[in-house]
This record gives sequence, structure tokens and C-alpha cells, in this order.
Amino acid sequence: MQIKTIATVPFEGQNPGTSGLRKKVKTFAEPNYLENFVQSIFDSLENISGQTLVIGGDGRYFNRQATQTIIKIAAANGFSRLIIGQGGLLSTPAASNIIRKYQAYGGLVLSASHNPGGPDEDFGIKYNVGNGGPAPEKYTEAFYRHSQNITSYKIADLPEINLDIVGTQKIDQLIIDIIDPVADYAELMESIFDFDLLKQSIGSGYLSLRFDAMHAITGPYAKTILEDLLGAKPGSAINAVPLEDFGGGHPDPNMAHAHELTEEMLGSAPPVFGAASDGDGDRNMIMGAGIFVTPSDSLAIMAANAKLIPAYAKGLSGVARSMPTSQAIDRVAAKYQLPCYETPTGWKFFGNLLDAGKITLCGEESFGTGSDHVREKDGLWAVLFWLNLIARKRQSVADIVKDHWQTFGRDIYARHDYEAVETAIGNEIMDQLRNQLPGLKGQAFGEYTVKYADEFSYTDPIDGSISKNQGIRIGFENGSRIVFRLSGTGTVGATLRIYLERYEPDAAKHDQDAQEALSGLIELAEKLGEVKKRTGRTEPTVIT
Repeated sequence: MQIKTIATVPFEGQNPGTSGLRKKVKTFAEPNYLENFVQSIFDSLENISGQTLVIGGDGRYFNRQATQTIIKIAAANGFSRLIIGQGGLLSTPAASNIIRKYQAYGGLVLSASHNPGGPDEDFGIKYNVGNGGPAPEKYTEAFYRHSQNITSYKIADLPEINLDIVGTQKIDQLIIDIIDPVADYAELMESIFDFDLLKQSIGSGYLSLRFDAMHAITGPYAKTILEDLLGAKPGSAINAVPLEDFGGGHPDPNMAHAHELTEEMLGSAPPVFGAASDGDGDRNMIMGAGIFVTPSDSLAIMAANAKLIPAYAKGLSGVARSMPTSQAIDRVAAKYQLPCYETPTGWKFFGNLLDAGKITLCGEESFGTGSDHVREKDGLWAVLFWLNLIARKRQSVADIVKDHWQTFGRDIYARHDYEAVETAIGNEIMDQLRNQLPGLKGQAFGEYTVKYADEFSYTDPIDGSISKNQGIRIGFENGSRIVFRLSGTGTVGATLRIYLERYEPDAAKHDQDAQEALSGLIELAEKLGEVKKRTGRTEPTVIT
């Protein structure tokens, strides 16, 4: 195997955020851009010679080309075994499972998650460590440092690898295993859930379902698990063929983008259960006949009913949520005396808690839930969890949700996203909010009296690392909250997210429309943040 050393110069901005490095395809396709970043990752890692690396992605445009390049750089840097999903495909949770199951050194996941795909759209790459989870900040900071000082990269002179035939190929001392991307994951799901009960419930007609894969990675997984293994009717999984541009759609599982599913579930003859997942398969949207379940409520309901699932029958060691996620799960934890952790946004923060056995379930309001079975959020796992609940409880989704509210009260919740805001304007909004914090405590705004106002900082209870500037929180005496946060998952400008939460213990008021119930908080958020005034927008880009 001939190895070449290619001279190069650094590119600005190769700083991976909470979910890796995301840029436009045209940026990644520039000569040496991808090569520099991959080499910077390998230069940051220790003792990689002779190790196993997992490679796979969500199938978006540039996935195949990037996979071939990574194979050559990995070979040149001394990896002795590469495990690659057939066609270069692996969902993010499946990649996490493969890393863990085969005790790989780590993995490269090629995805920009829920961002659009295509020649003019987004691509992304992130490194997952040996526990199967996203690289912690000490790693991503090292990747960035190396990327800013890189002078050369190593690449093996290899022919293109056939990614489409399952089997083992050997080139000199390098073993390349092309694997079925679904098989190991399906086996894991069968070990967690009651597949016999699900088959009976689906086969009898009691449990009908529709799953929207949004022309993204979960299509083959859903077809195999929901239709082939569990017996759902052919066509239960829609938009199930992964396409490089996701069929021209936006693979973000919310009611705005999964409109085909939403129309059916809110229509005149819906199935019992509906769900969708995103570009790389780690997010989920849960719906029932005539109802959308917020991700925050979904997490809380799953925690409250976890003992009904075979893998969690002995109970939970603890739970965790990201800071902007509603406090619904806190109420479940309080009732069942479970440890409950509040972390920054980003799945890597859950990894330490999971590895230490401190928590079993965790989730984020951004349509992500997961458990200790992998170290990523997991869309299809959440879908199967809900299907198992419905089959066990013999209740509709709406009844399960309403019973939960009866017991715990309802955290009425919404997120308002202002996408592609000029970065300078986004920073100005956060700065002027920051400046108000010292004087807000004790102030009354109608029915809302400020109990605390701060900028969230997190000290990891396992390794002691500190993460500052994780979002601005304004909490009120009645349990309500407003949170402002700049998100790092887009590729253009900044996304400003406003999270609004109002606790309602009165069951007679549980059926309120969320936007109406939150109208006072929405007005107060504009008064404090002046987002519409400063951006010139008349409304959010997306409301969830």
C-alpha cells in the first residue's frame, strides 16, 4: 500500500460544534478541505495504529465520495480494520451501536442531521469516541487546534472500494468489512422491546401505524423492523427510500416538514400511531390520532411508564434532560424519587452520566430521546418504545398523554426558532439580555414574577469539566420559564431559539392551545429580547 504525504494549508472555521463540523457541500468538496479535517482528527487521537474505525452516514449528497476519501486517509494513518455500512450508510444510533458492539476505537459519522441535503445544501462529519457517543469538548477543541496548524495529510493510494457488496475485503494488512447497516440494530431493538406483543397487537389490527422516514436513513430500518419483523402492512413506512437530497424536502421531523404524516394523523381516518424521524435517524416525532406529543412530554411519559418495557422493567437509575427541555420529566423524577440532571444542549453531555450508570433515560426538546442502549439519541427506539406502551396499556396516544397530565400537571411548551439570523444581530440580542440579568430578579410582569435570571453553566458531575454560556434562563415564581439560546447546528448565520414554558396543574385547563396559553410569555419574551424588532422579522421561522 503506497502512502502519500500531501502538503496543505489550514482552512478557517473548521471548528466542530455540538454535533460535529457542518458546512455546505461546496465547502467540503473544496480540494483538501475534508482531508484536512479528517487528518486533524486522527492527529489528535492517540495510539490509533492497528485499531478499528466505524464509518457510515445518512446517505446525503457527498456521502459516498467522503466515505472513499476517509477510507484512504484512515488506511494511511494506521487503522487496521474499517467497519462500513453497506452503501456507506449507517444511522447515527446504529453507528453508536456498532462502535460499542464491536469495541471499535471510534467512528466517523457523516451527517448534517436534520439539515437539507443536495449539491447546494449541507454536509457534516463528526467523530464518536469508543463509548459510541459524540466526542466531548476536549476532543473537538483539539481537532480544531490541529486544523489551524496542519501542514500535510497522509493518504493511501487505493482503488475505489465497492461499498455495495456485504463482505470482507483485504488490502495488505487493512481489513474492510462492509456490513448490513440494519441487522445489528434490529437485533438490539429486539432485545429491548416485547416484539411478540407488538406482532400480536399489529397483526390483530389493534395497533395500526404510519412512519415517515422523510427519504432519509431510517427508511431501510423502518421497513425491516416495522414491516418485515413486526408485520405492519406494506407501506406503513412512507418515504422510505433514502435519497441524496431527501426528495427535496427538509428531513426535520416536525409538523411543518413532515406535513404528509401530519395531515394524515390530524385527518378524518388516522391510524392509531404516527411517527417520523430525521436525516440521520436520531430524532423522533410522536403523534397519535388527532394529537401531537411534544418531545418534552414524550420524555416524561416514557420515564413514568418505563417499567412496562422489558429492558427497563427493574426501573431507572436516573433521568436527564437538556436545560431548554420542559420540566415535565422533573415532576416524574420527583414522584418516583429518581435523580434528575439538567445538562447543556448536546448529546455528549449525557454520555458521562450514562457511562457512570447515573441515568437510564435522557432527552432533549429538539425531538431527541434515548437511553443507555447506545450513546446517541435514537429515533426508531423511541418509536418502538411508544408502540410497546400502547400495546401494553391498551390505550390511545391521546389517552396516555391526558392521563399523564392528570397525574403530573401539564407543562405547556413551545419553541420559537428564528433561523439564519445575522450572527452579529444574534450576538447583540444575547448581549442585551445578558446585561438585563442582574436587575430582573423580583420584577413583576403581570402574573409573572421573576424568581431567577441567569446564564446557564454546567459542571459535569463525573469529570468536573465546566461548560459556560449555555443559554439565558428567566424563571418565574409560578414555575414558568423563558429560555434564549443561540444554536450551533445550522450552516448559515445563527439560529436564535426561544423556549417558552408554563406549568398548568388544573386539569380543566389542560386542553388549551399552547400558543394561546403562552401568549403572555411570548409578549414578555419580545419585550425582553426585542427579537422581532432587531431582526426585522414579523414571526418565527418555525414554531414547535
